[in-house]
Amino acid sequence: MEHLASEGFHCLAPDQRGYSAGARPADVAEYDYDYLANDAVGFLDAMGWERAHLIGHDWGALAGWAALDVAPARFRSWVPMSVPHGTAFGKAIRENETQKKMSEYINFFRRVGTAEEVFAANDYAVLRGIYGDAHPASEVDEYISFFSQPGALTGGFNWYRATEGVRPTRNGTEFAPVSTPTLLVWGKNDVAIGRDAIMAGKECMTGPYELLELDCSHWIVQEAFDQVTGPITAHFKKYS
Repeated sequence: MEHLASEGFHCLAPDQRGYSAGARPADVAEYDYDYLANDAVGFLDAMGWERAHLIGHDWGALAGWAALDVAPARFRSWVPMSVPHGTAFGKAIRENETQKKMSEYINFFRRVGTAEEVFAANDYAVLRGIYGDAHPASEVDEYISFFSQPGALTGGFNWYRATEGVRPTRNGTEFAPVSTPTLLVWGKNDVAIGRDAIMAGKECMTGPYELLELDCSHWIVQEAFDQVTGPITAHFKKYS
């Protein structure tokens, strides 16, 4: 955000539902793609912004794909990080043996109560392990202090539970093809999203589309900051 601000962009990074103590619905159904999509549009409305560039990583990317499905005219350009178009990704999870294996963890995350218990055990040892060495210890401690709040872990897992995990749809309909100028950023050492899913995403793109492949893991910003900021800034400026 500091980098983009220095380039003249006004940046907003909101806490999304479940991750915000002030917006943590108890009803799992309130974490489906319609809610995630309309939250993104609602943030623009709250700021008084007619249009904006959009960027999202991991689940933020899936929320972004959903937002483009709801209101594509509101977004000048789009930078999904790690996750390709939702329709392609869902199909890969269901049909591609490699991606199916990489995504097995989703079924565990959807186990109500069990997932929370395992993640919270031994001072959140599992969660700390997921962050690994890519994040500074102080950053991981900050994340843990947040996830130790009552209901925070459940709010995060509810994203998996409400959206059926392996079938990204809105009201039973797959996401439509996207014409918004898109720069997909992917780390080729990602343990959760494989090359087959990434390459399949191109089939769902009808507008300007680029793939930036980096030699890093899932934690793109932490591991490849200098490699990713330039292309993202150039992408935003090109479509401003």
